[in-house]
Amino acid sequence: MKHYVFFFGLLVLAISAVMPSVALADASHARIVRLSLIQGDVRYAPSFHDDPLAEGNAPWEQAALNLPLREGYVLATSSGRAEVEFESGAMAFLSGNTVLEFYDLSLHDGGRITRLVLRQGSASFYVNPASGDYFSVTGGDFTVEASGRTTFRVDNFDDGSTVKVERGSAAVLRNDQSTPLEKGQSLSVHAGSASDMLIGRAADNDDFDHWVSGRVENEIAAMNSSSQYVNSPNYTAGFADLYTFGSWFSMGGYGNCWRPFGAGLGWSPFSFGNWYFDPVFGWTFVGSAPWGWLPYHYGGWISSPMYGWCWNPVGFGFVRPVHWRPVTAVWVHSGLKTGLVPLHPLDKSGKTPVNLGQGVYPVQGREIGQPVAITSTEKWTVVKQASKETFTNGLVASAAPPRASRTMYAGNTTGRAATPVFGSSITYDPHEHRFVNANNPPNSAITSNEVKTPTAMVGKELPPTAKVIQPANTPSTPAVPRASLPPRPPMTPPPAHTSGGSSSRSSSSSSGGGSWGGSRGSGGSSGSSSSSSSHPSGGGGGAHPH
Repeated sequence: MKHYVFFFGLLVLAISAVMPSVALADASHARIVRLSLIQGDVRYAPSFHDDPLAEGNAPWEQAALNLPLREGYVLATSSGRAEVEFESGAMAFLSGNTVLEFYDLSLHDGGRITRLVLRQGSASFYVNPASGDYFSVTGGDFTVEASGRTTFRVDNFDDGSTVKVERGSAAVLRNDQSTPLEKGQSLSVHAGSASDMLIGRAADNDDFDHWVSGRVENEIAAMNSSSQYVNSPNYTAGFADLYTFGSWFSMGGYGNCWRPFGAGLGWSPFSFGNWYFDPVFGWTFVGSAPWGWLPYHYGGWISSPMYGWCWNPVGFGFVRPVHWRPVTAVWVHSGLKTGLVPLHPLDKSGKTPVNLGQGVYPVQGREIGQPVAITSTEKWTVVKQASKETFTNGLVASAAPPRASRTMYAGNTTGRAATPVFGSSITYDPHEHRFVNANNPPNSAITSNEVKTPTAMVGKELPPTAKVIQPANTPSTPAVPRASLPPRPPMTPPPAHTSGGSSSRSSSSSSGGGSWGGSRGSGGSSGSSSSSSSHPSGGGGGAHPH
């Protein structure tokens, strides 16, 4: 009998230990990325049907700094630029007149799966995936994969696409074939010549490239400086901003804490920002300060008599994952009044907030007011989240972004096709299947001004369609774009895959070998890591409604 009692006791303890994690599991499956920089006109849509640029197909709104972005969202710029920061420290940079779809943000066996679709314009990406992570960008005519620390740029034109590798290496997937690219190389595909790929030296950096390079360098430097204050091996988006816009100090019993520069003793954490209603997480705080991401979605707040409100990075460590919150606060209710209390590092789910003694931030006129002290006659109870009627959505509705027309032959001002590798005598002989000296080629080796594969790829196996256009003896005039643009394939990313799997790449969602994470259906749920649904054959994206 004692054995049964002992076993039952262990079972109760096990269930009790699991319950806190179950309470957080509602949001732990979803990946949340951050709109970390806005310059000019930037807008977003949480869902769309078929073509997001068609009027009426997407509920566009003006984007706000630190806006949470989830799977199925679309981000667009017109006369502006934008930066997106991922949880791992990866970044996406959007140039003007660019539309980027977050096609797949999911988790698989602890790895982060990121599949993006560049529907229009130019975007650069800085990637440093951890083990098990997958990162790809589909841009019109191909998909670019990065498995190591890489910086690359993708341009999606009306009549073709280009990719340029500025750091590291990448693989370009097209027609079930993979083409490797190294630093300084570029690959172009013209939609009118679907069977050909042009590989060569990348075009010179322009103003957008220099801007991206500066942003990446500054972010890495600030990130490395800030990581010394947090005992965690994993990076979380926003840590770099804390080093740039605030200071760290030690607080007895809590370790390192942080507060922004210029904050006085009476500073209130929720004084600057907007509220955004997410259909999954409810009311979400969008901090308007440049640092207003990490402190409002992770960690907790401590009220110090010496410093005022300070943020503490509780939860970051080596054991458990860090869970994203819509706001680092506890919602409370008393009679007809609703308010919030800053989340304390020692708060327990459903229990009276530790910071309740510091006052309640009441909802006044659908905004958060200044804290008020509680009285002995008031009884504040904890609620899971505020009702939808509590606030007015702080984001403004907007029209669909303009559809920009750009071609690869626009006088080399907007076109960024690969620069052929001229002046080298080493070429690839398709008949002998080897590299040869072209100074004395066989008569059958060259039958036109097209030579297979550039010399920069010596030693690497390339698809037979990869070619470099050698200069003719007479000057030539750039081709004129067609009056009617050539048809483009559906922009459907290939299945994600991990290392050690099969090299076969198919558009189906087969889980065999190392490929998995098939295309999601138009009705899939956000943040799901399921791979069983199939993607629509047309429309290229098929984002799901929320």
